[in-house]
Formats: sequence, C-alpha cells, structure tokens
Amino acid sequence: MANFINVILPIPLELSFTYSITEEEAKILQPGMRVAVPFGKSKIYTGIIFSVHQNPPEAYEAKEIHEILDDYPIVNANQLKHWEWIATYYMCTLGEVVRSALPGAFLLESETLVLRNTEYEIDESELLDDEFLVFEALQHQSILKVHEVSAIVERKNVLPILQRLLEKKVIVLKEEVYEQYKPKLVRYVKLGEEHASDEKLEELLNSLTRAPKQSQVVLSLFQLQAKSQKPIKVSELEKSSNTSKAIIKTLVDKGILEEYFIKTDRVSYDGESDNSETKDLNEFQEAALVDIKSAFGENKVTLLKGVTSSGKTEVYVKLIEECLDKGLQALYLLPEIALTTQLISRLQEYFGEKIAIYHSKYNVQERVEVWQNVLQSKPKAQLIIGARSAMYLPFSKLGLVIVDEEHESSFKQFDPAPRYHARDAAIVLGHLHKANILLGSATPSVETYHNAQTGKYGYAEITRRYGNVLMPEMELVDIKEESRKRKMKGHFSERLFLEMEETLKDGAQIILFQNRRGFAPLMECLTCGHSPQCPNCDVSLTYHQYRNQLRCHYCGHHTALPESCFACGSSELDTKGFGTEQIEKEVTALFPDAKVGRMDLDTTRGKHGYEKIITAFEQQELDILVGTQMVTKGLDFRNVNLVGVMNADSLLNFPDYRAHERTYQLLTQVSGRAGRTKKRGRVVIQTYNPYHQILKQVTNSDYEGMYKEQLYEREQFKYPPLNRIIKITFKHKNYNVLNEAADWFSGALRSNFGGTVLGPEYPPVARIRNQYLKHIVIKVQKVHSLAQTKANIRRIEKSFKSVAMYRGVRVIYNVDHI
Repeated sequence: MANFINVILPIPLELSFTYSITEEEAKILQPGMRVAVPFGKSKIYTGIIFSVHQNPPEAYEAKEIHEILDDYPIVNANQLKHWEWIATYYMCTLGEVVRSALPGAFLLESETLVLRNTEYEIDESELLDDEFLVFEALQHQSILKVHEVSAIVERKNVLPILQRLLEKKVIVLKEEVYEQYKPKLVRYVKLGEEHASDEKLEELLNSLTRAPKQSQVVLSLFQLQAKSQKPIKVSELEKSSNTSKAIIKTLVDKGILEEYFIKTDRVSYDGESDNSETKDLNEFQEAALVDIKSAFGENKVTLLKGVTSSGKTEVYVKLIEECLDKGLQALYLLPEIALTTQLISRLQEYFGEKIAIYHSKYNVQERVEVWQNVLQSKPKAQLIIGARSAMYLPFSKLGLVIVDEEHESSFKQFDPAPRYHARDAAIVLGHLHKANILLGSATPSVETYHNAQTGKYGYAEITRRYGNVLMPEMELVDIKEESRKRKMKGHFSERLFLEMEETLKDGAQIILFQNRRGFAPLMECLTCGHSPQCPNCDVSLTYHQYRNQLRCHYCGHHTALPESCFACGSSELDTKGFGTEQIEKEVTALFPDAKVGRMDLDTTRGKHGYEKIITAFEQQELDILVGTQMVTKGLDFRNVNLVGVMNADSLLNFPDYRAHERTYQLLTQVSGRAGRTKKRGRVVIQTYNPYHQILKQVTNSDYEGMYKEQLYEREQFKYPPLNRIIKITFKHKNYNVLNEAADWFSGALRSNFGGTVLGPEYPPVARIRNQYLKHIVIKVQKVHSLAQTKANIRRIEKSFKSVAMYRGVRVIYNVDHI
C-alpha cells in the first residue's frame, strides 16, 4: 500500500501538502522531521512533516520528496499542537507560524545549479552558438545558476538550451539545497608529538635561539599549560606571547606545533560556577510565595502584583530553583531585550551554566545551538530566558513559565503574521505541558487583573519595596504656567532643573524619559507653514540631528536636511516638538560637566547595543540617561535618585482605548527606577494638564482607582476584558479600490454581526510604503462564540476574494488587538 506524508511548508497557504514516500522512508519518517520537497515547477522548500499516513490526495497527484534532512524530529508533538492553536486563534496559516518559529538556518533555500559534465569528451563543433556560450562559461566557472545562464545567452527562457545540453551530455544539473548552519570551530594548538620528550625539547629550544619570537611562543605555551589543564586557544597563545598569528603559523608549518579544532557553542557562560546562595526572602515575599504555591496547587495561572523594586525577581528565583531541582525546564519571558541583558548577569550568579538565552539580536547560528540544546534537554538549557520568540523552543519537560512585566505591549507581535500575544500564547503552552504559570507586574494589564479579581487566576501581592525603601516622591509640574512666567530653560521647568542640579551635586544619577526618538518630530517653514512629508507614507519626516537628515520612522526613507523650504524656497525653517536627541543636546548644554547617554532605537541597533549603554550606566560612567520607553521597563539601577518625565501629555492624548491604562503603567514603571536603595527617590512629571485624573492616580499610586475607572468605561463602550476585539486591516496601493473593498466587507460583516462592527476607518497614518490602509473593528461579546465569529469572517473573506477586483487587496487579521 502506498505511503504519504503531510508537509507544512513555510509559505502563507491554508493547507498542508501531501507527498508520496516509499515503504522504507515510512518506517523512519516521523512528524516534526524536516524534508526537502518540490513545490511548483522548480522550487524546493524545506517542510516540517505534520503526519505520516496512507491516504492519497484527491485533488492532485502526490510528488515524491526530494530528500530527508533530519535523523530525528527537531519539532516535538507539543510544539505542533501549540503552533496549530496559534494559527487557529490568531487567524493565520500554519506555514506562517513555522516561518516565524524556526530559526532561519532550518528553512533551506533552493537553487538549480548547472555544472560541467567532466566524464565525457565533448566535440565542440556539434554545439550550436548559444550552447557553446554556456559551455565556454563553464570552462572558466565551475558552477552557474540558472539566472546567470540567462544573462550569458541574453534570453529569458533558457530551459530549452539546458535541455539540449543535457541530451548532449555537456552539463549535469544539480538541484542543491544549502545547509546554512555551520558549527563554530575554535583553533587550538599543542606541541608536536616528536618534541614531547625532555631531550627533544631542549634540542628544540637550542635550535630556536636565533628566532627569539618563536622561542617566546614555545615558552608561553608551556606557561599556559602549567597554569591550566585546558586546551590552549591560538588567540590565547598569541596574546600571552605578545606575538602575531604569522609566527604561530610558521611553527605549525615547521611541525613544531600542531593545530586542531574543537566545536564550541557560540553562546557560553564565562563566570564562576553556580555556587551563589539565593537570597533569603523577607516576610512579604514569603507570604506572596505561599499564595503563589497554593494557587499552583489548584492548577491556576497566577498573577504576582508587586510594587516596583519589591523583589519579584527573588521570588521567581525560588520558584525556578524548585522547578530545576525536579529536573524540569523553566521559561522566563521578558518584553525587551534590554531587560534580558541586565537580568542574565543576576541569574547567572544563581544558576551558572544552566541558562540559555534566546532572542532576535542573536544570529542564526546561535539560535540553532540554543534550539538543539533545548531539544536534547541539555544541562546548559534548563532555564531559558528570552523575548517572545523563546516561547517557540522545543521544550520536552517544561515545569514553569514566568511572564515578567506581563502588561507590556511589546509581547504583542504586529508584523508579520502570526500576530500573537506572547503572554496568552505562553499560558496555552504552559497548559499543554501541565506547567505552572506565573505572570508578574507592578501595574498588571486590566484584563489580567480582571481575571484575578473574578477568581479565574490565582493572586499574590507584595505591597512593600525590598528593604522597606520608601516609594519615590512624585511631583506634577504645570509647564503651561511655567512657560507663561518664562521660567522654562529649553524644555526643562525650573523645578526639574533645580532637582537635577541637586541630584548631580549628591553624585547620584538621573533618568529622563521622552517617548519620541530623533531631534524633532516636525520641521516647518516659518513663511508658508509647509513641513516635509515622506513620499511613501502619510506622515511628516522626523529630524535627526546627529545624521543631519530627515527620516521616516515607518518606511525608513531619509533625505538630507533641506536648506530651504520645498514649497516656497524660504530659508526660514524651524523644528516643532522634541525627541530624545534634542533633550540630550539641551542637557549637555545645561550641565556641561555631566556625562550624558541616550537609549533609543537609534543607539541600540547593534547586537550588544543595549548591553553597552546599560553597563555604562550601571558602572556610573554616565550621570544622565535620556531614553524612550526602553528606560521604563523593569531595569534595576542602584544609584538613580531622580526621574524626569519630559511631557506626560504625549502619552495621554493618543487615539486608543488603552491610552490611559498605558500612561498609568509607563509613568509608574519609569518612576519605579528612582530611589531603589536607601535614599528616597524623586520623580518630576512635566505636563500641561496637572489636574488630569490619570496623573493624580499615578502620583497617589492608586492602581485600584485606575482599574475601576477603566473597567467602567470599557463596560460602557464594549471593550476588553468584557468583550473581545478583532481588527481587520485592508491594504492596497489604489485608494478607490481599497475604499470599495472595505465598504463591501464591512457591509457583509454588519449583516452578520449587527452594530458591533466599527468602520471602515482610516488610521492616523493612512498610507505606509505606498499602500493605503483602512481598519474595521469587530467587538465580540463574551456570550458569543469567538470560534464561530472567526468562521463567519473567513466565510465572508472567501466570497470577498471571489470578486476579481478585490483579489489584490490584502486582508490582515489582528485578534485581541492591543
């Protein structure tokens, strides 16, 4: 009987594809293994086997697979179940989840290669002109790709020529799949075996008297071997002997030294062994730990609400320790890579080499290594710390999932699909593994807190800061009043300036928070009022002074700073608004002796960008750190005594139902960076509206008040947590087609769902990368089935796609839109 496999391909198509396999292959193939399969006319893709069965496909004849790429599954059954859930819940395809989940090196690319056939003597006179051109090119180049052959003969369709050359046995074709991952090999050296005895060694040193540098290398090798029994790296020997690679190479060529290679992991831990004792918990942490364990006993997801600097991390450490002692794996998710860099050094003191780190700033090779370590449950991958993508790793015995700063919007992926929320997906992952799940935050999201209040989640709380340090003293400064009295120094109120002066005098550090990067969000002509716009997006260009250019933060378009207005030619140009770059410049002018650093997307682009800035600030090489949201996230700086919020109104006046909740969270979190040791910290919040309800709740640390108010408002306007939200975005380059398509779709939705459909409406930025956008929001009440609603939307989409004019319109779903 024929055997078949269903394969998930990393392309956005709804169905998996069936391929035929032989009896022998059926015995070795298992779900989760990779196979290279032909797809379309000439492409080869890497697919993941979803199932092995004996049912032939009805619609098409099954092709044979190209080759088997693995000896064992690299994706386990729980992962496949979890990925299916993500695809179903977030309304995307399984192929999109696979592309997002697997490190790029596992998804191999195909190229058809043309090689010269060396086994036959070729009579050149028999070749036609175009055939001879290809043959001649292969004399000079051993391999040609199809598009290169096309360029040589200046024809688009070269398949007939290649076919003729194949028949004449001039060429051979090789459909090659490149394996991208290469293990990292480190060069080591040792003394050649013939010089191992003492007599031979003496002879050697005598013979090298005329080559002092070579002699120095041999002596340094001995000293290093005497100090440690470990193999000696070439780089280490070069450094200790103070010589060059060329001299070591000469010794290797002479046979005096032997070089060899050892495969090493790219991600390794260099610190001491894990002998550090975990800190004792105080009474408040102990009480929280008891509450967490009793909720775990009832198999409940648990929320730990602890004020900033209350020592939540120490509670996590105790739970991780218990989990690892049982021989289980633990997953610790963080919203920002910046946080992982700081937390790793803290956790390595306790857990040493048991930690593996996984996030997008790691390169492909490093991610493959972590994947393999987790898959094989190696000792060095017992605790996995990472950003949202770490949730995709192949856990086999997961015992604990911790989602720290669970309220953070960075846990939500916006582009490309799957547009998942890592917190919710991690909860499902925990349930699949029957693991304990803990969510931690000082300012939980309204949904999570609502679940805790209604008894769906367990709840634990820490109300005091660690070491009984007082919460920071907060002060609201009315910059409208200060501007009227002409007391502002640039963008700094007199109050904030004096506080900064005093803090610097005391030798303490300052954080300044401004939620915009760049120098100024707008450049305006003072004569005609024109401001330069991005040609690809409906948004004005942001001025970046350090590059002296205008940049678009949506598509990356940039242009040199204009000397005169594009519209009227006037040279009177001025900037409006301010970003982190301008604050940095002003601070440097106001406090010339202070060392100022900046932390935003522009300064943290490199792999170690975060690390450098955080380390410099921790080691007090910087006095003032200016930053965007990145500085608000759970970072722990011991010497910060003052936090300044440059403009709280830019957060409040945002067209989003979560704006007030977000403002409360951001301001509370950024305030929590102040005064984390003995001395009480201070926070100065500058605003044009000091009587705003949210700002008062922040200064009084009134989370309950904020929660009740937000819950009441959302009940009135049918928003989460009492309703679910699905946002549908339409994208097309033609404005009119988009309008018609969105109206058609919304009409069909209204006939299905009635008044709970909002839109279609243009977003604040209605064109990005030359594509127009329009949104529809569907509010799904809790009494209605979410699965049924999604099925209805999919049905409408099918009819929508059958209209020829709308086929080019892209429909993007965002479930539980944030």
